[in-house]
Amino acid sequence: MATYETLIVETRGRVGWIRFNRPQRMNALNDALAKELSAVLHAFDDDPEMGCIVITGNERAFAAGADIGAMAEWDYAKVAADDYITRDWEEIRRIRKPVIAAVAGFALGGGCELAMACDIIVAADTAKFGQPEIAIGTMPGMGGTQRLPRAIGKAKAMDWCLTGRMVDAVEAERAGLVARVVPADKLEEEALALAAKIASFSLPVVLKIKEAINRAYESSLAEGLLFERREFHATFALDDQKEGMRAFVAKRKPAFRHR
Repeated sequence: MATYETLIVETRGRVGWIRFNRPQRMNALNDALAKELSAVLHAFDDDPEMGCIVITGNERAFAAGADIGAMAEWDYAKVAADDYITRDWEEIRRIRKPVIAAVAGFALGGGCELAMACDIIVAADTAKFGQPEIAIGTMPGMGGTQRLPRAIGKAKAMDWCLTGRMVDAVEAERAGLVARVVPADKLEEEALALAAKIASFSLPVVLKIKEAINRAYESSLAEGLLFERREFHATFALDDQKEGMRAFVAKRKPAFRHR
């Protein structure tokens, strides 16, 4: 495995594990991290031996936002010419395999938005989420005004974004942002167990389910149901469908071959 400036990367069985490694800056997100994260995500996505990906930080912060020190003197011409955010950070949208955010400590601003761009958020009971951009004279730019309302509804998204307040893991779970809250000392164990369980299933089916659920946010109910039905029918062309159903009938554990 290659070494990286801003990440620690490893494989754990069929799970790709990515840890932000800028502890001196509370894992603040910068251009170097964006480029490295994009490269690693695509590498895991292309690896047939990987079935799920986990992104995490450390006990103090998942990512405490963008690197404001680097951004403070930027102007409109620079961010527009650089196609800032779109050029690198949006690459996570193109990852087909499930991506889990394992969040402890602060996930603020871009850190919260990056977690939302993942498919599942597992939060330690120490996690803090928020979109505080309004307090520094700007606004969310990596999906905060778009993904957040879809996750928690318009009223709460307005509250969080227009006040910049932080919310704890319990409130985030209650609002629908977080899938699970676990004790901080169990975060990695629980996230890995979840990822390993997903990775143990038929990879083609996992990809179909992720795509179908994402389609629900981008189409009408009628179109979404049609897409789901076609993908469901397509599973009957898979060896894994035959294996899974035959194993169920025979009362044994299936041995999926991911095809």
